[in-house]
Amino acid sequence: MSSVLSTHTMPSGPSPSPQIAAANAAAASFAALEAKLDYLDASDVEQVRRAYRFADTAHLGQIRHSGEPYITHPIAVAAQCAEWKLDAPALMAALLHDAMEDCGVTKADLVEQFSTTVAELVDGLTKLDKLQFTTREENQAESFRKMLLAMARDVRVILIKLADRTHNMRTMSDMPRSKWARISTETLEIYAPIAHRLGLNQTYRELEDLAFRHLKPWRYSILSKAIGRARQRRRDLIQKVQHEIESALNEAGLVARIVGREKALYSIYTKMTEKHLSFAQVNDLYGVRVILSSVINCYTALGLLHQLYKPVPGRFKDYIAIPKVNGYQSLHTTLVGPASVNMEFQIRTEPMDLVAESGVAAHWLYKAGENERPQGEQLGTQWLQSLLDIQDETRDATEFWDHIKVDLFPDAVYVFTPKGQIMALPHGATVVDFAYAIHSNIGDHMVAAKVNGEQVPLRSELANGDVIEIITAPVSAPNPAWLGFVRTGRARSSIRHHLKTLAHNESSQLGEKLLAQALRAEGLDHLPGLEPVDKPIWEKLQRFTGNRTREELLTDIGLGKRSANMVAKRLVTMLAAQGHKPDALLLTRERYTAHENLSQGAVMLDGGENTSVKYATCCRPIPGDGVLGYLGRGEGLVVHTDECAVARRLQHKDAERFITVAWADEPVRAFEVGLVVTVVNGKGVLARVAVALAEAEADIIHLGMADEAAQDAIDLRFVITVRDKAHLDAVLRNLRRTHSVLRASRITPAAH
Repeated sequence: MSSVLSTHTMPSGPSPSPQIAAANAAAASFAALEAKLDYLDASDVEQVRRAYRFADTAHLGQIRHSGEPYITHPIAVAAQCAEWKLDAPALMAALLHDAMEDCGVTKADLVEQFSTTVAELVDGLTKLDKLQFTTREENQAESFRKMLLAMARDVRVILIKLADRTHNMRTMSDMPRSKWARISTETLEIYAPIAHRLGLNQTYRELEDLAFRHLKPWRYSILSKAIGRARQRRRDLIQKVQHEIESALNEAGLVARIVGREKALYSIYTKMTEKHLSFAQVNDLYGVRVILSSVINCYTALGLLHQLYKPVPGRFKDYIAIPKVNGYQSLHTTLVGPASVNMEFQIRTEPMDLVAESGVAAHWLYKAGENERPQGEQLGTQWLQSLLDIQDETRDATEFWDHIKVDLFPDAVYVFTPKGQIMALPHGATVVDFAYAIHSNIGDHMVAAKVNGEQVPLRSELANGDVIEIITAPVSAPNPAWLGFVRTGRARSSIRHHLKTLAHNESSQLGEKLLAQALRAEGLDHLPGLEPVDKPIWEKLQRFTGNRTREELLTDIGLGKRSANMVAKRLVTMLAAQGHKPDALLLTRERYTAHENLSQGAVMLDGGENTSVKYATCCRPIPGDGVLGYLGRGEGLVVHTDECAVARRLQHKDAERFITVAWADEPVRAFEVGLVVTVVNGKGVLARVAVALAEAEADIIHLGMADEAAQDAIDLRFVITVRDKAHLDAVLRNLRRTHSVLRASRITPAAH
């Protein structure tokens, strides 16, 4: 196996007998593959033959668990790719896909022998060196990311990978039984969903059934026998239905290809387990596919079928008008056939049938002009592009895998933009997911949303047919709380990327303030600038601290990972060597005023800070309070009131990490504060308290109360927002005048 999350059938096994050896040699020959290459021209076939010879030599002496020469595996993978009519470079990569991993062949060798395209395809399929990773899970995630990104750049990578996995699943019985469960689980959780996501339904069904056979052999065997018996009983019924449909369509002048089909084993098994049904209760084991020449004929045939057999209410789906997210198009209807047996009918055109079975591979299979390119290929490409977008915002492999996992299962809802464009999103997606699906800038700046003309909360889940309008504002930014309800990987990665960038920028700005403040305390009134003449100073300072860039150094100071005082002292020494002497007057003034919190170097608090400055929830400081700034290790600046018991304990053991902070003259937002309101227990009391708070222009953020229903007086605990201490005093006065309120006071750590 090449690439990720899979196990190789490495060279091993007994020596085959002469008869088996002869059969193996025939299987390992190029002739079996060449018979399928009639769609390629002679020069392309010769290129594929060259790749075969190279792979044959590279794998010489390697034997699969079955006793066959190892080259039989690359030939089988290439043969599957030939079924999809992939081009010569893809077939060459299929033949060479294990050469880099198992045979010591390098990417440069492949570029030299063949082409850069072939080498890139093979490299995309090759696992990363396990020694680079500390855990197997990390190796899997990184390798899977590498394969997905190669696939996003060139979809042929995943088609070869799926052909590779399919052949390994077909020959799983020859592998040690101890590997069956892991490889089958990977197939069900990763490769089958990818095949489904890309519209490769035939491969998707085969992978699921092969995984089911090896994961639960006993259940597979019992179910297989039950279907075999049902097939014998229903053969006449299927033939009768096909004959009746053919006659009805012929009478209407419609020419159709009618195919009977059986529900896949794993699909039956999951339906039985999810809906707690017995085999006898699964009533749609069989279906009929009706393939016609045009879309109009499909809808005409639907009407004829509904006249021929009674339709089951609620079991009609029009995937022609609104295709599935993987490009699948068809009309689905369930009818009550002869003997009252429910049967599903799928009605589609020939191109739709091709896309339904082959998905993105139909790009190569379909011979129509560019304007008639199958829709599955277009939709598949959109999903692949979204992988690249997520990668741009997510550098961590495990996080990347978490983001895209949800997108692999296309249980979709279909919604509309105000202009009528259809969009498909995963089941459970919210209006925020919709905004990010349109564009990351729309999501980053959204403030509100309307669904079907009515304003809704941003966490509202979407339903089929919803029309969504997003309202944006230039000053708006993503809220960390959105991560709690968004469903798509694209939205999640965009929000995290924005928050990380924001945190970095704010921490860098705070670090610059702190370093400038520490430098003033050493008698220098400003930091070196960004001019070329100052560059050597910053480079020396970075070497001292071990930071790669000036921004990284300032960010570390802002996050409390590095002491501003220590960096300032080193900077003073460096500047002194260049002739910059401390200013005695500034030094005296800074030291004189520091204890009075009047230092010009204080960090000013206006409430505009987000991630770099936090307001402690133990004391909830508000403008007007005396405040202290604690530079926590790795968590930025935490602001406490100067009376806070928690801050006093921290000051006692970690005094050097406290810095001077002061309130700005005009804070830009409201601040949270805790209140405890003791009231007489009775009807309407909570409503009266809420009205009093509203009249005082205080917003309620949180309300809590103890389970004291039987007591005469109870405590209501609020978290409200106020502008400053004067506003809080006004709120408390209003509460104390309210009927049934006995006491109202601010919650402080000392009061707990």
